Parts: sequence; C-alpha cells; structure tokens
Amino acid sequence: MSRPVFEVIALTAQDAQAAAAGGADRLELVTDMAADGLTPAVAAFAEIRAAVDLPLRVMLRLRDGFTPGDLDGLLARAAALRAEGAEEFVLGFLTADGALDLPATLAVAEAVAGCRWTFHRAIDHSADRAALRDALDGLPGLDTYLTSGSAAGVDRGLTVLEGELAKAGDPGYRQQILVGGGLRADHVPGLLAAGFDAFHIGGAVRPDGWRGPVDAAAVAGWRTLLDA
Repeated sequence: MSRPVFEVIALTAQDAQAAAAGGADRLELVTDMAADGLTPAVAAFAEIRAAVDLPLRVMLRLRDGFTPGDLDGLLARAAALRAEGAEEFVLGFLTADGALDLPATLAVAEAVAGCRWTFHRAIDHSADRAALRDALDGLPGLDTYLTSGSAAGVDRGLTVLEGELAKAGDPGYRQQILVGGGLRADHVPGLLAAGFDAFHIGGAVRPDGWRGPVDAAAVAGWRTLLDA
C-alpha cells in the first residue's frame, strides 16, 4: 500500500506551517471551530496559500450544522475563493430531517466545477448513508468522503467504515474514505491493517486545544504512526 494520506485542519498560516513541517500531506482550511468549522475568509486562505506548498481543501459552510443557510452567500464566497486560487473544497448539505439536500449540494458543486472536493461528516449525520452515496454517485469532482462511520465518532463507527471499505469500487463507493472524527492513535494500527489509507486530524495535534496552534511535533508523531 502507498503512503497513507494525512490531512490536518488548519485555521491559520502558523497552523499550516506546523502541519507541513510535521509531514501533513494536505490541509483542510476552516475557521470557527466552535461551530465545527466554517468557511475561512478569502484573505485567510490567501495567507495560508502563500505560507505553504500543500494541497488546501477549503470548507464551504457558513453556519453551524449541515443545512446550507444563505446559499447565495455561500456561492458568492466559493466564487471569491476560486478567484483567489482555491482549487479543492469540502462541502455537503442535509435537510432538516437528515436527508441529503441534493439541490444545495449540486448548486455548490457546480460553483466549484472542475475542482476536487470532499463530502464531509454530514454523511455521519444523515438518515440514510447508502441513499446519500447513491444520489451522489458520479458527481464530478467528488473524490472523498470524510467520515467516522457514526455521528458519535470512530469508536461507534468502525463496523460501518469497514462495511463501506469492503464495497470500494462499487457504485456510490468509488471515493476514498478519509477517516476522521474522534480518531485516536490507538485506532490507527487496526485501520491500517483493514486497508484504510487516508486519515484526518484536528484537535489531536493541538496540545492546548482549539485555542492553541497546531504542534509540528504532534503532527510528526502521527506521521510516524501512519507510516509504520
């Protein structure tokens, strides 16, 4: 198996530089982790892009939760980010009852047409994961699902993750599974042995929590673990 993909959440250029120094392969850019990660300002994206030479996946979400909220505002922000040079994104929307909001997801996907993107952990809060995957099958640009298998995190979602990995290549399951959400170091050996090859970390590389920066040594420790 090739070297696992290691994605780290970055809020600032300082975070980005520490993640890069520690061996991250890709960054997810967000702001406001009190709301579980919202779209960063265009200026913040530009500063991070100038600071590191890593792929940057930019969150497209303007409100807490998984409903789209101000869709016109979100489309405008996506256009502004693209104009600034953003090439990869993170998105995904549900209705109030947990179904895939296909019109909103399609609208934002069209706004970033030609870009690669991740459907984020909204899948873990959906009423029907299989139906969501089926509805999005073949959508241009969608190459990744960020998921822990459960809204409660990897501990609860391991069986779901393993079941979806077993379907890799089937319709609806062609995208890479990026394991994240409650991911701990002790999960990693078993996940690697099962065949998972992409991992997403946020607070686990911030010794002082979300109020503190990413620690390069902590990132390096995860890199070593993933490459073992």
